[in-house]
Amino acid sequence: MDTPVAPDFRSANFLNQHVHSILNFYEPNVRAPDGGFHQCFLDDGSVYDSGTRHLVSSTRFVINYANAYRHYNIKHYREWASSGLDFLLRKHRQPEGHYAWLVQDGVVTDNRAMAYGHAFVMLAATSCLQAGIAKAEQHIDEIWQFMELHFWEPDFSAYADELDSTLESLDPYRGQNANMHMCEALIAAFEATGQQRYLDRACLLAQRFTIELAGAHDGLIWEHYDVNWNSDMLYNIDKPDDLFKPWGFQPGHQVEWSKLLLQLNQHAPDKALANKAVELFDAAIAIGWDKQYGGLVYGVAPDNTFASTDKYFWVHAEAQAAAWRLYNVTRSTTYVDYYQKIWEYSWYNLVDHEHGAWFRVKQRDGSSYNTVKSPPGKTDYHTMGACWDTLTQL
Repeated sequence: MDTPVAPDFRSANFLNQHVHSILNFYEPNVRAPDGGFHQCFLDDGSVYDSGTRHLVSSTRFVINYANAYRHYNIKHYREWASSGLDFLLRKHRQPEGHYAWLVQDGVVTDNRAMAYGHAFVMLAATSCLQAGIAKAEQHIDEIWQFMELHFWEPDFSAYADELDSTLESLDPYRGQNANMHMCEALIAAFEATGQQRYLDRACLLAQRFTIELAGAHDGLIWEHYDVNWNSDMLYNIDKPDDLFKPWGFQPGHQVEWSKLLLQLNQHAPDKALANKAVELFDAAIAIGWDKQYGGLVYGVAPDNTFASTDKYFWVHAEAQAAAWRLYNVTRSTTYVDYYQKIWEYSWYNLVDHEHGAWFRVKQRDGSSYNTVKSPPGKTDYHTMGACWDTLTQL
């Protein structure tokens, strides 16, 4: 179909309408008979796998519907969020206290405890509490305590990444991605509960990753580290397109940290972190913008060549939100221009104007890989979240 003329991306009406178009894509088929959510959708919204329950999708759908209820007061979204939280507790939560990474047809098939996944459990519980689901509050503290006991490394001011199912063997891999999303969850936990410990820890993570560890890479944030939190420059060097642990500098993570730093700055003003938000965003555009085809690439090698030229939906959503927050802080119209530029690329390449929602990934030239719209992990949490974040800043 023909792409509609680009709207006013700075309009609150557009942003709200766009969120509703995404919700409408999932609405007919997202609820599953087991109380959870279907997680595998083709471009047309049909379900191609009804049995897979990945912790990332299970949590992100809860976040989506809790936030949709908060913004639009549509009753069944609150019910879906509450039911999704119950599913997490019933199917993903294990007797040992952790949440299984993968459940297939009701059976746990990957029982590892992943810090990344538990960050989203905390964010799901926090989102539910903010939506008035009181039973969620205790689970925020439970995840804090679990992470404190099993993942927090006080000597390094960072969280480790992965435990086996016995909770006794900690993998030597260390990564920034889980810590970034813990920072996100902790900010939300502070906003929901007012407990200072969450904000303090979020600020500590921000300082650690965006200032201290980034200092070894000319201010950019590297993805992978060894057990002593030294940069591991070879980890997944043959996997620059890995879904959770890609090799290279990730422009998407630079801009996502930029957004988080500015969210933190609202609660705990820090000029150094606010300045860092500007630096990270500017650097991501400088190294990651594809001058030939437009858009931000997925990965960049240390020599500034593109490591992965794929164009991911979440990278552009996070860049939009960061750009608008940067405009609000700096009042520089440069960031309005970036906001417009990134939205225009997304509108013409990543938004599905026929069926709704966003395509997950496109090739460098904008062509499709397949007809899979949303495999496990992709729930349009980033795209709706970016719209809602911008709405708070308009």
